[in-house]
Amino acid sequence: MVDVREAVSSWVQTAAKNAGWLVVLGVVTLVAGLLAMGSPLASGLGVVALIGIALVIGGIARIMAAFSAGSFGQGVLAFIGGMITFAAGLALAGRPGIGLTTLTLLLGIYLVVDGISSAILAFHVRPDKGWGWMLFSAIMGVLLGFLLLREWPMSGAWAIGTLTGVNLVVSGSSMISIGSAARSLAKKVS
Repeated sequence: MVDVREAVSSWVQTAAKNAGWLVVLGVVTLVAGLLAMGSPLASGLGVVALIGIALVIGGIARIMAAFSAGSFGQGVLAFIGGMITFAAGLALAGRPGIGLTTLTLLLGIYLVVDGISSAILAFHVRPDKGWGWMLFSAIMGVLLGFLLLREWPMSGAWAIGTLTGVNLVVSGSSMISIGSAARSLAKKVS
């Protein structure tokens, strides 16, 4: 019993020590999310450009790995995969507007298909507890998907940036809450 108390006390002290940083990082993340939502086109283009840069780096790494492959067949396939990755990265980084509209189209299609399959699953789970929330979530996904597709390609100007901003706001709020809870828990334990 003493070992458990010591472990909990040690964890609480560590959490309290880092709680300030967690709150600060949460505030920074929240502000970044608000900025992204305030300028969704610029933030969406930035997201696509970063994805493009990551693909360029990944493509170069795959091409380099192709030359160290054990056999000609595997090396050729790795080289082709690396070239495709590199080209896709260049396309996204060089023309982020086209990438933004393409990602928005794919996101809309994904949300509709995922929402329909989730609704089917919700009806299979019925009458168990929570099936209504599953159905509600599915309907919201389908509606958001149809909204993106109905407004496409114009939805590309706001969708990715806004959704990224919302994600950052929720993540930042979560980090602030966890950091604040760790502080108050540490005060209670001390």
